[in-house]
Amino acid sequence: MQTDIICGANAVAALFRRRPADVQRLFYAESMRQAAGPFCAELARTKRPYRMLPPEDLAKAAGTPHHGGIAAVARARVVPILDPANPPRAKLLLVLDGVGNPHNLGAIARSAAFFGVDTLLINHVPGAALPSDAAYRTAEGGLEFLDLYRTRDLPPLLKALTPHYRTVAATLRPGAISLDALPRDRPIALVLGGEEHGVSPAALAACRREVRIGGAGLVQSLNVAQAAAVFLHALTATSLA
Repeated sequence: MQTDIICGANAVAALFRRRPADVQRLFYAESMRQAAGPFCAELARTKRPYRMLPPEDLAKAAGTPHHGGIAAVARARVVPILDPANPPRAKLLLVLDGVGNPHNLGAIARSAAFFGVDTLLINHVPGAALPSDAAYRTAEGGLEFLDLYRTRDLPPLLKALTPHYRTVAATLRPGAISLDALPRDRPIALVLGGEEHGVSPAALAACRREVRIGGAGLVQSLNVAQAAAVFLHALTATSLA
């Protein structure tokens, strides 16, 4: 059975809130004794192990010194292949095309959860980031609040989604429209590209529109996680107002 190690108070709290049955064991520092109390009670009730550890042992158990004083070992989430005949019905479907850095995946998930976007599709190509220890740690609990899907062939899936979503690729190309000019009358599937090359040419061709974030021109672009936060804020501002 594959497992993930989920570190940090917010991430562990979200794990226990969303899928407590997946938790296999818990480790925590003395400084986190009070915060860990409810989690320990849940594990004790179902006869699952938990243990307070000294700092050096906690770092070993967590697999990182950046554990925030608490770490849970949990059953790894299964990310299903999205069925184009039965797509999720979301106001905003966030699509990652080749995002490879797990920290970027975690940061994007954190922003998505913050802005109330609950559906994320990952193009599962070689090198693409999937939920992992690093992604969970960076997401600060955000991954637990997302419905996750994946695909191994994004361009035809985007075409199949066009009856349900306005498919939009984030690009730097001169012909891309501004965020302000993007119609909001239909659900949007927003495609964000990988760190090095952006949205793949085939995925670009499959999208109905291209959109860009306007800047001062002093640097070429934003990091993909930063760009995601800007897009998510803009595309959810009306519903959150």
